[in-house]
Amino acid sequence: MPKSILASGTAPAALCAAFCIAFAAPAAAQTSSASPAPASEEAADRDSQPGDIIVTGSTRAQRRFDVSYAINTVSQEDMQKIAPVNFADLIGQLPGFQTEITGGEVQNIYRIRGLPNDGGFVSFQQDGLPLFHENDGVFFRGDAILKPDLMTERVEVVRGGPAPVYASYSGAIINAITVEGREEARGKAQVTLGDTGLYRLDAFQAGKLAKNTYYAVGGFIRHHDGYRDNGFPNDKGGQIRANIKHEMDNGFIKLNLNYVNDHNVFYLPIPTNDPRDPSKSLNQYIDYFTGTMNSPAFRHVNLKYRDGNGVIQSRNSDLSDGRHMRMLNFGAHYEGDFDGWLVTAAAGYTQGKNDFTAFYSTTNPVDGNAFANGYLNRTGGAPFGATRFGYVLAGTNTVYDPYAASGLVMQGQYRDIHSKFYSGQANLSVARQFATGIGTHDIKVGLYGSLYGEDSRTLYQNYLIEVAGEPRTLDLVGYDAAGAVVGRVTDNGVLNYAATLNQGDSDAKMFAIYANDTWEIVPGLRIDGGIRHERYSYKGWAALTTQANLGDATTLADDTTRAFTGVILNQKLKPNVTNWTVGANYDFSSHVGIYGRASHLETPPNVQTVMSINPTIIKTVADQYEVGLKLASGRSYLYVTGFYTNFDPLNASFLAFDPTTGRNDVNVPFIGEAQVKGVEFDGAWSVTPWFTLNGALTVSDPKYKNFESATGADPEQAEGNQIVRQPKIYGNIRPSFNFSSGDTDVSVYGRYTYMGKRYVDLYNNTALPAYGTIGAGFTVSHGTWQLQVVGDNLFNAHGLTEGNTRTDSLAGQGSSEAIYGRPIFGRNFRLVVSKAW
Repeated sequence: MPKSILASGTAPAALCAAFCIAFAAPAAAQTSSASPAPASEEAADRDSQPGDIIVTGSTRAQRRFDVSYAINTVSQEDMQKIAPVNFADLIGQLPGFQTEITGGEVQNIYRIRGLPNDGGFVSFQQDGLPLFHENDGVFFRGDAILKPDLMTERVEVVRGGPAPVYASYSGAIINAITVEGREEARGKAQVTLGDTGLYRLDAFQAGKLAKNTYYAVGGFIRHHDGYRDNGFPNDKGGQIRANIKHEMDNGFIKLNLNYVNDHNVFYLPIPTNDPRDPSKSLNQYIDYFTGTMNSPAFRHVNLKYRDGNGVIQSRNSDLSDGRHMRMLNFGAHYEGDFDGWLVTAAAGYTQGKNDFTAFYSTTNPVDGNAFANGYLNRTGGAPFGATRFGYVLAGTNTVYDPYAASGLVMQGQYRDIHSKFYSGQANLSVARQFATGIGTHDIKVGLYGSLYGEDSRTLYQNYLIEVAGEPRTLDLVGYDAAGAVVGRVTDNGVLNYAATLNQGDSDAKMFAIYANDTWEIVPGLRIDGGIRHERYSYKGWAALTTQANLGDATTLADDTTRAFTGVILNQKLKPNVTNWTVGANYDFSSHVGIYGRASHLETPPNVQTVMSINPTIIKTVADQYEVGLKLASGRSYLYVTGFYTNFDPLNASFLAFDPTTGRNDVNVPFIGEAQVKGVEFDGAWSVTPWFTLNGALTVSDPKYKNFESATGADPEQAEGNQIVRQPKIYGNIRPSFNFSSGDTDVSVYGRYTYMGKRYVDLYNNTALPAYGTIGAGFTVSHGTWQLQVVGDNLFNAHGLTEGNTRTDSLAGQGSSEAIYGRPIFGRNFRLVVSKAW
């Protein structure tokens, strides 16, 4: 019963009503006073407001209330209370961010204000500098190399606003501010245990090294069996971060070091319903909450392909390695004030290696007999002259009968990717504040540059499997009239060896010049504007491939492989972009303010285009507009932001899966426009000293416009449709109760999260239904000890994300609601015990 209520259409209305009720009281209190408070009272009230001092997207540190753009600060205390399952879960609590957290710990989906991209418009930074210049590497993004732990002092998140001026490729900035040492020594150790086989240790220590010199060091180590049953551990590894800071009379210099060595297995979509009868659940075969197509059957995969010299190569691969990220970053940050001239210089260098294995979904499951008969009734006759086909467990003679289970079989794709990457980046800026005849100006000019690159070796091969959790691989065997084996469609479960085969290398150099001016005309009235011009130079190569038969006449699995030709395609590209922003802010008092802003964002093609074959090369352009209302009173606040974004052009091209050849690198160009308009609510209502209600709500209308396709796809069917996987309504409400008993502090809190209806395809044929989840927890603090228990999705609400993007991106899944997708995680609990000193 709770599931049906939470996912019903009444949920958006309930969220809206809660926001109106929750924030009416503080707003009324602010507007009921006709006369402004004395300056001393206003100063005192400022100090009592949520003390979000921010540095991201701004010339210098200032209060969140004073800026003319949408920004949030998530403190370490907030992170502990939210207790996110991954970075995407944390960011998804903020307005304007729609995230999908179902992929596991990393490589999740981050979408800002309906921007139609899985994360490419979101810049991940540490202390104001990216660890890798581009937002997307080869099968990794920022959350794979920057993970929250106790060394994270806070996270500042800019939505829209000046993001295009202060970072590349950015409609938003996620900036993790690290812990620094100070005069008094401090530290903390924290153990997290979860009923999903989670064991994690976090720790940090910070303090004084010498006079004016301070240190901080910390990180985590973790073992996790996983939210789904792979048959092997899902996550194992950790990270360590350290810094040393020396303060001088006019500033400071800080050195930092990051090291990540982590394995994270990737969760992909699963079939949830029988495509022959979508009303019939497949839950008894592949469990909705714990099932996965990951399996020990892929611990010893044999990859086979032909190299550029015509020699057949083979190598082994192990699915349990997952995404094995090894990354080392070191950097320096200097800041000095020279008689009012603020000079900031920061530089960092990152080198890493990402070895990635995963088992991807491809086509819908099919009836076992229908799949076999497809070969028996082939045009030109059945392969091998077979008179019938039957299934056996791969590599054996053990007969497998699909009708003893679901009656279905399905395909999946094993991916083996290896990439090395590097990124050196540096930023130099000078800021000066000065008075004029009309107010004061705070001007900042800067230079940013980066040298970076990555290579890639990619091989995909397709398998035939049963419909089950931890599936076994199958062989489809051909028999003659006498029952003798005459050939195999598959080879030890492999349907297509080397169905996709790519190799390439790329290097880039870029520089940017930027400037920003904040002009305070009179106290409370500010106008600011900024501009950033970037120039890029890419060079790279891609290895050409052709179709080849590897020569094993006993199987079809090697008949249509991709093979290297020995020919290299050298490529160069020199894009450049110009971004700008203009904003205005007026604060009527320390309680009430308004702002407006226009921004122009251009994102060049990424460096991977020069190591790809026939990519769609286009510069995406977005114009963003926003207006905001700011209300603050004591510990309560409400920020309301209306936004409008127009993309022209928008690159919605995608790589399609070809079920005939098994290839998954066929580019489908789809170019058009997109328009997103909406409103964000971000608030906290301190009802009493012991009860607070936090919340975030986004209501938007994301649409496609004016698409064109050169591949025969009908662009008119996408006209006016809802952007793929983007809801119109999403948000959360987080009540918390705090009280004390003697020397013990207790906090009890809950969270209701709502995700609206979405679509898996451009044509809006197949919907991902709306859903809502409830989580709760409590924290008990006594002295320096703390104990926390937190639970997610307490009522096992059902909800699907993603769909099956390999095959449903254009026209859906052949059903009105998704029958293939990545389900949200089921009910789970974590126990956290920590000791501070």
